Amino acid sequence: MKRKSCAAIVLAAGQGKRMGGQIHKQFLELEGHPIVYYSIRAFQESPLIDQILLVTGETEIDYVKHEIVEKYHFDKVSVVVAGGHERYASVWNGLKALEKSLREEEKDGFVFIHDGVRPFVNEEILRRAFDAVEAYHACVVGMPSKDTVKIADADGFVSETPTRSRVWNVQTPQAFDFRLAYEAYAALEQSGRSDVTDDAMIVEAFTDTKVKLVEGSYENIKLTTPEDMLLARQVILRREGRKEERTMMRIGQGYDVHRLVEGRKLNLCGVEVSYTLG
Repeated sequence: MKRKSCAAIVLAAGQGKRMGGQIHKQFLELEGHPIVYYSIRAFQESPLIDQILLVTGETEIDYVKHEIVEKYHFDKVSVVVAGGHERYASVWNGLKALEKSLREEEKDGFVFIHDGVRPFVNEEILRRAFDAVEAYHACVVGMPSKDTVKIADADGFVSETPTRSRVWNVQTPQAFDFRLAYEAYAALEQSGRSDVTDDAMIVEAFTDTKVKLVEGSYENIKLTTPEDMLLARQVILRREGRKEERTMMRIGQGYDVHRLVEGRKLNLCGVEVSYTLG
């Protein structure tokens, strides 16, 4: 049986306020490449993915086209579109642009939605997500929580402690039948809701399709703060078998003492000083 078409929407439109600085976090350099480069490369190199659609800031479209897509020869990238004021609006813009670019039979395929600042997605994760979306129509990548999670009430007191064995930290990519994702987002737009934080939540709210949880990786982190950048660098160095180069500067203080005698020149730092002793 012929494999269904599979497209990826990579989100690179965030402002990254928690990261600080003037450069949006998806374009910060990580070991010689912008963060989003690593995310795009994973989809570019995957035989599962047929095309990639990038969503970025309206003023950054030309930069992304020339300095990322063309520079790194990402020829699976078919469209670069402007994002919206929130993540869900950016995804919706991406889905609408993808809907226009797909042939009718391709709309029966799948769409992967991925945060561009998760640079450590890999082929194993993509394969598990692909197998799950084929079987269940909707899935999200994630990992079981290592920590006990508390649900707070409006006053900041604990109101509930869910059983840890049933709590997952959700990641991306999140994969769906394309038509399912498109219809769910269209329903979201009609509803006027804005309290959604990921794609699965929208499918859960506006369709009857259950979302399957799929194993991702504890390394599949979202780079949000400067501390995350330090962790990311260590992941890359380890994956490439390199050790971190450490350059240490040491500052000290000392002195030297010599007896002055007759019949010798007095030199200080290579300069002859006229004096009776030396």
